[in-house]
Amino acid sequence: MTQLIAHVSPQSLTDVLQAAGYRVNQTDQNGIVQLLSASQGIGYAVRFGNPAAESGRYVDFTFSCALRVQGELPAGLAELWNASRRFARLSVQGEFLVMEMDVVVAAGVSEDFLRGNLELWDRLLQEFIIYLRDYSQNAAQLQAQAESTTTLQQEVEAL
Repeated sequence: MTQLIAHVSPQSLTDVLQAAGYRVNQTDQNGIVQLLSASQGIGYAVRFGNPAAESGRYVDFTFSCALRVQGELPAGLAELWNASRRFARLSVQGEFLVMEMDVVVAAGVSEDFLRGNLELWDRLLQEFIIYLRDYSQNAAQLQAQAESTTTLQQEVEAL
């Protein structure tokens, strides 16, 4: 019978990530441990959430990818992602665009469940980058169309 995992620690999650082929660095900022890793060249953090009964263990964690925004984000970018995707949410936090996905282990999960969530996170990171690229290209096309329509309207009004 498979033993269920009811909590994780920085080391146990490091082991899961490394077994899946990811490089992992543990960092400690003001007593808060987080894991840093990357997928497809995109850096992300694993932050631990609610503590378990046993010290240094947690019943949930969050995958988090924060990208610094240069310039102004188009209105509706995060909302459209959130309306069209499941599992990971997108938010604007100051000058960062942040994608996060929570994983809960409190009721007991298998190691396959953890690996499955890691695979899902990896896939969502890939979709996130494609989404941003496509959104940017579409926004540029719409802007060009709007400008040409305005120019055409001005020419018609001048007649």
